[in-house]
Amino acid sequence: MFPEPGVPDWRLSVAPMMDWTDRHCRYFHRLITKRTRLYTEMVTTGALRHGDQPRHLDYNPEEHPLALQLGGSEPDELAFCTQLARRWGYDEVNLNCGCPSERVQRGAFGACLMNEPALVADCVKAMVDVADGLPVTVKHRIGIDKEEGYGFVRDFVGTVAAAGCRVFIVHARNAWLKGLSPKENREIPPLRYEVVYQLKRDFPQLTIVLNGGVQDNDAIAHHLQHVDGVMLGREAYHNPWLMAGWDRRFYGENSPAPDRAVVESAMVAHMSQLAGRHGIPWSHVARHMLGLRHGQAGARKWRQIWSDHRLKTQPPHEVSAAALSALDPAAR
Repeated sequence: MFPEPGVPDWRLSVAPMMDWTDRHCRYFHRLITKRTRLYTEMVTTGALRHGDQPRHLDYNPEEHPLALQLGGSEPDELAFCTQLARRWGYDEVNLNCGCPSERVQRGAFGACLMNEPALVADCVKAMVDVADGLPVTVKHRIGIDKEEGYGFVRDFVGTVAAAGCRVFIVHARNAWLKGLSPKENREIPPLRYEVVYQLKRDFPQLTIVLNGGVQDNDAIAHHLQHVDGVMLGREAYHNPWLMAGWDRRFYGENSPAPDRAVVESAMVAHMSQLAGRHGIPWSHVARHMLGLRHGQAGARKWRQIWSDHRLKTQPPHEVSAAALSALDPAAR
């Protein structure tokens, strides 16, 4: 059964990724898939309380459905930021309980919060109380360090659900808080999908979204037999054309599949508009679409041209023309 348009849905989503899923990346992804849920980079409560709110929160209207991910552990601050998310028109506010970086740990949030489910519950309740119907969700791991007992994550979900969270996005790996970099934390702790499946069996009333290591559409289809949704991160970023068939296959849309050349042309127009109106260099935008031609003949040269800093002073339509000339004629 396909989800109804306009109804909150977590069937497919692109993960929040620091330094990657900014508004330019999300604009690009939305050209490829109209229904997939998109997430901001994690924004800390301190940055929103004391920093430039429009810089962190502004987005393009085309990006909906769009979720704001927050990093923080103080209920009052998270409630304040939830009100901002509602005011800015986001479709969801998500609490990060999964990031293992030491910098995040020093701020007493991210994955280390899984050791304090009562505090997370207090945070979620404070957010729900001011959300006025805006979904409040949590992204987390299945365990911390060498704690691999199912009861740990089951009790975490149960405690937080009792505070009002109905959607849990579960990275199917433990987070090792010491000894591994964030990159290693995405690769070394083993994937245990069965733990996520078991959460769905034990909490059928909750929306459970699986994240971690998913690389193709057949894997997505398999996981959707066991959970409510699948979130992809780096695979969607590096191979974005994987998303081109999602609206038809997973949402039942009848509209034609997108065309790579049309997407690239739209991005060039977007870059020109940003440069003309806001002085944003096209290179800040183009870096997000370097995977667009993944797998096509000439893609490596195409990427090199778009990445060539010597061309930064040229208008984007000229760079695009040079890059397209490097592709096999059949791929243009």
